Amino acid sequence: MEIQEVELKVKEFLIEELEIEEDAICADAKLKDDLNIGSLELVDVVVFVENEFGFKIEPQEFKKIITFSQFCEFVWKRVQSK
Repeated sequence: MEIQEVELKVKEFLIEELEIEEDAICADAKLKDDLNIGSLELVDVVVFVENEFGFKIEPQEFKKIITFSQFCEFVWKRVQSK
């Protein structure tokens, strides 16, 4: 799986489920500040990723992730290591 596939799936989820404007989702968009993803919505994103890509995300792994591209890269690396 290529990183672009991960980005597309995550982006589609954010647009469809969290109703985030497509134009707002770019590589440097900060999940909390720019995309307004709060704690409860973040849980939804984590559950989606765990179900879609088949791995568990530990809370401490997520603390360093700030931007959309960092998140997608994290997911992609985990998928590659499976």
